[in-house]
Amino acid sequence: MQTIEEEIQKIQDREIIVGAPYDFTEKPKKPLRVVFLLPYGHEYSLLCMGPLALYDLINRRKDVPAVAERAIIYDCLTEDGQRLRTPAGETYRSIESAAPVAEADIIGVSITNSGDLPSFFRLLDLAGIPRRSEERRLGRHPLVVGGNGGFANPEILGDYLDAIALGEGEQSMLQLIDIVRDGLDEGRPKDAVLERMSQVPGLYVPSMYSYELRPSGGISSVKPRRLTVPAKVHAQYLGVEDLHDAHWVAPIIDGTCGMIVPTLGCRWACHFCTLGVPSFRQAPFDLLMSYIDKLEEIGASQIIISSPTFTQYGKRYRLLDRLREYSGRAANKVTTIIGSVRADELSARYLSAVSELGEFGHLFTELKLSSTRGIVTIAPEFASADLVAMFNKTMTLQRVHKSINLLKENEDFAHIMLYFIVGAPGETREDRAAIADYAVDIFNRFERPDGTIILKLQQFMPKPNTVSQRLPMSDPDHTEEFVQEIQDRLRALVGDQAYERNYRVLWGESSRLLLESVCLRGDRRIGRILERLYDDGMDLTALTGEQLRKVLDAEDLDHSYYLRELSIDEVVPWEVVDSVDTAQEAELIRALKERTAHDASGRRE
Repeated sequence: MQTIEEEIQKIQDREIIVGAPYDFTEKPKKPLRVVFLLPYGHEYSLLCMGPLALYDLINRRKDVPAVAERAIIYDCLTEDGQRLRTPAGETYRSIESAAPVAEADIIGVSITNSGDLPSFFRLLDLAGIPRRSEERRLGRHPLVVGGNGGFANPEILGDYLDAIALGEGEQSMLQLIDIVRDGLDEGRPKDAVLERMSQVPGLYVPSMYSYELRPSGGISSVKPRRLTVPAKVHAQYLGVEDLHDAHWVAPIIDGTCGMIVPTLGCRWACHFCTLGVPSFRQAPFDLLMSYIDKLEEIGASQIIISSPTFTQYGKRYRLLDRLREYSGRAANKVTTIIGSVRADELSARYLSAVSELGEFGHLFTELKLSSTRGIVTIAPEFASADLVAMFNKTMTLQRVHKSINLLKENEDFAHIMLYFIVGAPGETREDRAAIADYAVDIFNRFERPDGTIILKLQQFMPKPNTVSQRLPMSDPDHTEEFVQEIQDRLRALVGDQAYERNYRVLWGESSRLLLESVCLRGDRRIGRILERLYDDGMDLTALTGEQLRKVLDAEDLDHSYYLRELSIDEVVPWEVVDSVDTAQEAELIRALKERTAHDASGRRE
């Protein structure tokens, strides 16, 4: 078995900094250590653009009194129940330093999805860092900061995190570093340091707020503990000029794969999606071109275009031309993976430009196909036209048909992935049957006898800080029933042979959805429950509804509370960071209730 040191040596041998090497010689004396804990292996950790942008910014700015490091889930770690162990009791260290991670001054924890929040305990235990904020002493233990989409409801781990960076952290994290540095130099108590942090835009400090809990779950009120603490904390979304270059281009690659982010945000604002929350921004074109030049010099064989909506990037055709030139000159095959496009923004010119890249593909991480080529993703989300309109989707059936007609004329595309939501409020069996009908309609229009239609089904989950955040959700235990209905309908429509040859149905694990159902809506009691489940060694990837309800019951909490509709005047656990227009929320709730009443009336008639 290899050691951590041996594995890190291999990582360092293949990693390439895209740009000038880091120079720490002009940093302030005795800089702080900031270690970003990434709950992934090395390859995937290089795609975590949020933490990597901060890592690169801290290390390149000579005036920042800190150096940044990365610690990951090394391949040599072994599992002991839910815990991770290092080989032969080795110290858990970062890629950059042999010093223990536990001796850092600041720890940054990045979690992408709320269903992965239990990995927080795994990471801190691995590093030997006390879990709870109240157990950590400034100067003896690191300050622990959370960030990324997994903390959309930051209250779940409110007892464990010292602060949460909301939105983009280029400014708030640098201010946090200065405050910690001053606090250590001046010997200030941790509470005073956290109070100063709470005044930084974009930093939410849980310990600075007091809550009154509701017996069955949730909160009835929240207020700052001190007059200096703001009642509301808003996520920071910065202008293009304030974003560090590494926010747009991956600063480190493993020698084979580079990544660019041409756009942030989305021009559209679907009521269930967080992509439209920040304003739409486009990467500086010259920066992207310069980065691709460097990738070509390195000889990278794969380029990922990670963008919520690449078709909204104004200079996409010039960018695709540059990638085509790169692929044409390369001695070995170069593959381009495009993260996401909107079907209603496709054009013949775009499809032609993509086809000329050589090896290409759109997002297909859920698939196990032998080639990336020829896959395009389309997200109608709902098959029923009125649900499309109610949730502010613009992907009408007519627009999808137009896109299919374009794809049909281009022989480079053979597979279509359709994203649909199941379990939305007011959804009926007829709505789910319509998803199967939709898939068959698309296959018939596509006219590819050897093509594949992949249905990617996702349960409706009301995310904090979206217009749908107060809507009820289905019990995740029912998700597989919904999926089975759609599969049965598909088989009935096309027959077993065609179903096996031309259709696939994919969906998420119910265990993750169960965790999300309480993490999206919970208060700090849910964090303590996650900790108990983790300590009991329960395999959370196989969590059942019965197991979850049992542990909730033990705390006098009711799972149905988290699934129900939250009234407009109800205080939500994430109240301090909530910024949604209540008028929009009320209108969506009203429209869905009218739809349900109309459907019920029709059935009675």
